[in-house]
Amino acid sequence: MSVNLQLRVRVLEAWDDVVLHLPPSTPIREVKQRALDAVHITADPGGFLVKFRGAEVRDESRSLADERVPGDGALIVMRSRRMPVR
Repeated sequence: MSVNLQLRVRVLEAWDDVVLHLPPSTPIREVKQRALDAVHITADPGGFLVKFRGAEVRDESRSLADERVPGDGALIVMRSRRMPVR
């Protein structure tokens, strides 16, 4: 039996936090998609990256357990390329 992890995911595009309850076997790619969906961002998820503990998660097919994301862990979803400020 696997216990779900509670995660806090900050989506910088919306400057909003999303709380997700997911099993440790969930791929990082799915976490990113769910967070983007929760804040109603319809842009291509390939244009966003995920950071954990300040470092980019390069292989999004790896699971939360593979990346050692703990319960109450925090992830950041942000655009891969910075948007210019005017």
